[in-house]
Amino acid sequence: MTQHTLDAFQAIADPSRRHILHLLSQDSMSINALADNFDMSRPAVSKHIKVLYNAGFLTIEDIGRERHCTLKSDGFHELQEWLDYYQQFWSDKLSALEKFLAQSAPKNQAHKPIKKSKK
Repeated sequence: MTQHTLDAFQAIADPSRRHILHLLSQDSMSINALADNFDMSRPAVSKHIKVLYNAGFLTIEDIGRERHCTLKSDGFHELQEWLDYYQQFWSDKLSALEKFLAQSAPKNQAHKPIKKSKK
């Protein structure tokens, strides 16, 4: 996994940071434009942006007098690698269960129709 100064899961643990990521999925935005979407101070939004930056979720570029944020894939790769591991884990477990059930089912019972009781 890619090394960053902050764990990707810690970075996305906060709902405000997840909202910032969602906003940036639409388009790159200045820090001021991002701050307009929150009921918190600009310095508080800047701290959230710094966390996301340190975890590899975004880049910050100075354009004129403003700082623009753009999504970056590094943090998302770390999340995807973790998710892929557990996706494979569960897929393997379910395949093993399916194989076990197929091997342990009585051969003559496997396709026998179930009789309905008459009442």
